Amino acid sequence: MATDSSLLNSELELQQQEELYQQLLLQTVGKMQSENPDSKVIRPQPGMCVKTFSETDKQKVFVNICQSNSVPPPPDLSREELVELLQSEDPSGYRVPMSLGEPHTEIDNSSQGCTAYDVVINQDFFQKCQKDPLFQQFVILVSLEGLENKYNLELSRDWKVLKNRRFLGSVSEQNIRTKSRPVIQELQQQESSTTAKIPEFSLFVEPSAGDPEYLIAEIKLPGVSSSRCLVLDVGEDQLVLTARPSLFHLDIFHPFLIDQENSVAQFNKSTQILTVTMPVVPS
Repeated sequence: MATDSSLLNSELELQQQEELYQQLLLQTVGKMQSENPDSKVIRPQPGMCVKTFSETDKQKVFVNICQSNSVPPPPDLSREELVELLQSEDPSGYRVPMSLGEPHTEIDNSSQGCTAYDVVINQDFFQKCQKDPLFQQFVILVSLEGLENKYNLELSRDWKVLKNRRFLGSVSEQNIRTKSRPVIQELQQQESSTTAKIPEFSLFVEPSAGDPEYLIAEIKLPGVSSSRCLVLDVGEDQLVLTARPSLFHLDIFHPFLIDQENSVAQFNKSTQILTVTMPVVPS
């Protein structure tokens, strides 16, 4: 069988180019670290991929939330303290150390162009967020706010965590600071002048007769201007809603088993009503 020498030469050239690229990359990394001893280059591990979109042009945006022990953890926080934090007037008093990477262009499953960002947080804190949906929503919210502040973006809070994808694109190095900065602040217990109220709400099932297929919650939130002020946690038999800052807090149990993955929420700005539609798992 004849061999096309041009193909072999092409493969050899590609291999040489890749080796040269790796050498240049190592040289660049070494130069960066020697010139800036207060930083180092890390290769984070994939964590979870969050799909959202830009509010300005409605283009898809993917946020790769990665993990690394090179990033310091935030102060230890219990679930109860997190709820108190979200009710406080200034949740920014608690900082989550993270590294925000540059935007990179990728191709999604529909072969369409999109923008992806890499966010790196502490590995142990990431694992904690994976075990509790409220912590997971909190770290996603903090990541979106961090990207918005750094890159002057406006990202939708109607996000979706992709089930079968932990990262979009290829994992690349990030340059992070090794010298501590005063970015971690302990949560200060302060008495708020306002107390979060329980909002007016109603629960009903559809269809109204026979086996219920959906549990629907309608929650009135006067004074809330945007869904960006809301943190919602839908559990199997529990619904927790916090409206910042210190406006409303709702924590209710219900007698149904809920399909959390397929539950959806919509906030109507004109009526200021949040509607949560939750599929009921057949008994």
